Amino acid sequence: MPNLGDSNPPPLSTEDAFLDLLTDTLDSLERPARGQFLQRFFRSIAHVEISEVQSLDFWEQAQARRRELSETMGKRVPLQTALVDVLASANLLRLPVLMEYEELRKLQFNAASDPLTGLYNRRFFDDFFEKELNRSSRYSHRLALVIFDLHRFKEVNDRFGHPQGDVLLQMAATTLRKSLRTSDYAFRIGGDEFALLLPQSDTEQAAALSRRLRAAYAATIEPMRLNIGLALDYGLAVYPDDGERQDVLIRIADERLYELKKNGSPALDSRREETVKPPTVAPEPISAASTAPISIPAMEMPPVVTTRPTSGERRRWERVSLASTRAYALIGEGVESTARVIDLGYGGVALETSRPEAMEEAFHAVLHVPILPPVRVSLRRVYLTRPGPGTTGPARIGCSFVT
Repeated sequence: MPNLGDSNPPPLSTEDAFLDLLTDTLDSLERPARGQFLQRFFRSIAHVEISEVQSLDFWEQAQARRRELSETMGKRVPLQTALVDVLASANLLRLPVLMEYEELRKLQFNAASDPLTGLYNRRFFDDFFEKELNRSSRYSHRLALVIFDLHRFKEVNDRFGHPQGDVLLQMAATTLRKSLRTSDYAFRIGGDEFALLLPQSDTEQAAALSRRLRAAYAATIEPMRLNIGLALDYGLAVYPDDGERQDVLIRIADERLYELKKNGSPALDSRREETVKPPTVAPEPISAASTAPISIPAMEMPPVVTTRPTSGERRRWERVSLASTRAYALIGEGVESTARVIDLGYGGVALETSRPEAMEEAFHAVLHVPILPPVRVSLRRVYLTRPGPGTTGPARIGCSFVT
């Protein structure tokens, strides 16, 4: 059973995150001001008229009840659960609370979100960033900050107008939102500036996600044919590697963002052994009726190797594991077979199949990968690994992209 000191606490729900922020805010207020606020708070969520003293008492009971339930269950219990328990025990929880609670959620969401994109706003970013830093410090976890903006976005507004610019901002927000784990948070922090907070993510993981997002956004806007070099630029910083304060991490991420704009490639710190340059042209989405193979341009394909990298040998091209996703490939012009996509890189892809004999030395496939559109590629088999003697299971096939 997990305990309260568990180094991997469950992610906060949106409602519980707000209540935790409310708790921190109330702790900083004098008792009379806290009582006035809580009196209105309980009136709003439960339709009850109680005094300021009673409001303070119920709030303190809820905090104590939360600690008691957490100790009993051996895991963190949400504050809203404790509040409902305390109010119900005092016969103050009535049917209207359900409607009022939905209204409260709407008010909370509107106060914390950006109306254009639906992402969290700058105010919530500032508050939540500090809270996540404290959490990361408490559990000795890393926390990655990624700041994005749209390269040459002003030219879009000047040439096509602000409504078109708004559409591109919404498309950027959708691209970010689709990539998130349940523990990640996306924000719009300025006009064309966005941010991600990635708990328990290091530099390599945050950089790999940022490159995928950049390629995904390029693929999303490519059919619009803007003829402007619009791109999702990014810079990142990681706690505690790059700093321990919010302002320091934001400054470092900003510096790396502008280094990307200046040099056209990500600028991470000297601890990285290599930097993988993102593709300058994204894969094109295909329709079900498409039959002609589509090559992947600007991938800077490596020479085809004849052996699989040995243990401990560093790959020239970074691979992103997709084993835990539903990524798959349709093999052959007439879809003779399917295979799981195990990992994917700029140089090639690894597939898992129970029918390796169905794959020739060179073949076509349609890759279906999360956050990217389906893409038709030409592949060449590099290695084949079958299950060991006396064991059963699928075979692994490593393939390189062929232009």
